[in-house]
Amino acid sequence: MNENINQILARMAALEDELRQAVHQQESRMFFQIKGKRVEFEQSVKAAHRKLKTNLFRWLIANRPQNLITGPIIYSMIIPLLMLDLCVSFYQWACFPIYGIVKVRRGDYLVFDRSQLAYLNVIEKFHCTYCEYGNGLMSYVREILARTEQYFCPIKHAHKILGTHGRYNRFLDYGDAADYQARLEEFRVALEKVK
Repeated sequence: MNENINQILARMAALEDELRQAVHQQESRMFFQIKGKRVEFEQSVKAAHRKLKTNLFRWLIANRPQNLITGPIIYSMIIPLLMLDLCVSFYQWACFPIYGIVKVRRGDYLVFDRSQLAYLNVIEKFHCTYCEYGNGLMSYVREILARTEQYFCPIKHAHKILGTHGRYNRFLDYGDAADYQARLEEFRVALEKVK
């Protein structure tokens, strides 16, 4: 990989760290602390949140009809999501130790904390839990597949693709065959140290 790309990737990593710090600073201004898996707000914020909560009856009346109509379709997707979760988790459990790849920590991707928000009613919390699971699962699966791709075929595509995972930009250029087997082994060894 050329030096210019390495420098850009290093700057991107530094900017991501800076963004994480800025988000953390903003969160600390929101008057909450994270204690283990619990999120605790200051009492004044808790009280304000409770006042903002829409009661269930008013929420059902004010809700858009298309949301209620399409609900069964949206929530029926839980079945394929659960199957995907089961299959990918089994794959990782069975194969990653054989390949020497560090397993992806599920808890880093599936986070369920929106139910602790006092301004959400029970239906809104249910919606949030579904979205937390679906999006967290997709991120979890994406990282498992990214590590798999790094192990077997860390090669970029000839065509531009959208939405690449975080490992993709460090992959070998399309058509760059020089020392492919040795470089492939370097990618595999790097997976033994992933955190």
